[in-house]
Amino acid sequence: MPPDIPTLATPSAITLGTSGLGQPDDAESEAAQVRAAVALLGSEHTLIDTSNAYGGGRSELILGKAIAEAGGVPAGKQIVSKADAEPGTGVFDRDRVMRSFEESTTRLGLDTLPLYQLHDPYTITFAEAMGTGGAVQGLVELREQGAIGAIGVAAGPTSMLTEFVRTGAFDVLLTHNRYTLVDRSAADLISEAATAGMTVLNAAPYGGGLLAGGPREGATYAYQAAPSALLAWLERLQQVCTAHGVPSAAAALAFSARNPHIASTVVGVRSPQRLVELDRLLATEVPAQIGPAIEALGLPPSTIED
Repeated sequence: MPPDIPTLATPSAITLGTSGLGQPDDAESEAAQVRAAVALLGSEHTLIDTSNAYGGGRSELILGKAIAEAGGVPAGKQIVSKADAEPGTGVFDRDRVMRSFEESTTRLGLDTLPLYQLHDPYTITFAEAMGTGGAVQGLVELREQGAIGAIGVAAGPTSMLTEFVRTGAFDVLLTHNRYTLVDRSAADLISEAATAGMTVLNAAPYGGGLLAGGPREGATYAYQAAPSALLAWLERLQQVCTAHGVPSAAAALAFSARNPHIASTVVGVRSPQRLVELDRLLATEVPAQIGPAIEALGLPPSTIED
């Protein structure tokens, strides 16, 4: 008998991202990391997102240990992951997707996943991904076998994601760093995907931490150094937020949450302390009038050129 496949439920407003779990440079012990993952499982947020490649697979391993400690995925929670290119070679075809899925589920200690996503297909062309023997064929086969419930595509560049969205092959879109207070370039893509019936997840609302930590020397946005013009814009943003009595991080979360086409905002959380901070930000009342005040600052000089 094939296993029962959990369908992807409507997620809570916040999805917990786990790219920070199990990073090789993490000074915390594995036990502390597992405790952090257990806290994520016990939170009010219903969806936890990981990837085959996060931490070289350690994100999934840490989550798997937490799931085992909790006696399984708690009721009302769902774990989703992503297929990644083969490390070292960049191979990302149908067979690699199958191996990636087996690696993911083995680490997590799960037989099936409600969502498995094509993740950062930068080592292959769109035609290769969609063609016979390509990565998308692997995802479709996994769904037909009852191993996954939904197929997603997760990446950064909007032009790439638009091509995948328009195939009609995907159930879920995950875009990152392209719909924030700093960069709005994914707005049309998000609207198109939602109108087509896709579930849209918007990741990295802080732009890699810049909108949470504020302008500072060495700050980055979307993995690139933040230019002085962007830091100056952020200083003006902070002045607006201070005038309205809200942290810029709370304003950043509210910006994503107010888009009706976004089903959930993905926020990276790697410790119980960060989870507490996140919940405090979510509880912060962000007045509607802050929106026009931020728009009056003009378009920010984003570092993203795609």
